[in-house]
Amino acid sequence: MASIFTKIINREIPAQIVAEDENYIAFLDIMPLVKGHVLVVPKQELSYIFDMEPDALAGLHLFAQKVAKAMDKTIKCTRIGVAVIGLEVPHVHVHLVPLRTMDDINFTRPKLKLTPEEMAETADAVRSGF
Repeated sequence: MASIFTKIINREIPAQIVAEDENYIAFLDIMPLVKGHVLVVPKQELSYIFDMEPDALAGLHLFAQKVAKAMDKTIKCTRIGVAVIGLEVPHVHVHLVPLRTMDDINFTRPKLKLTPEEMAETADAVRSGF
């Protein structure tokens, strides 16, 4: 069964996509820790990041770097934090989280509920950073 991320990749469910190439996609997390929280996902559906081929793993991080630099330009934060947890969705994904404090990347805290307008505005902002 396809993961929710594969359904986003295949455009079966909507998402606020901020970047995409032939191998990777980045979109806003619908349950963000902070405004601007982005998920970077390989299009190949694998559950565990360390099962990726070395070139694909390197490519994922290089793609994430481009997205993080766009976020840095457009989201008010001290820096972009990176986390790979991999327990909630069985599809490799890298969290890029705008940080102002260490608590901004605390995955046990309550998630934000942003309006569709806030999500669209944030995605537009990130896209403008490329």
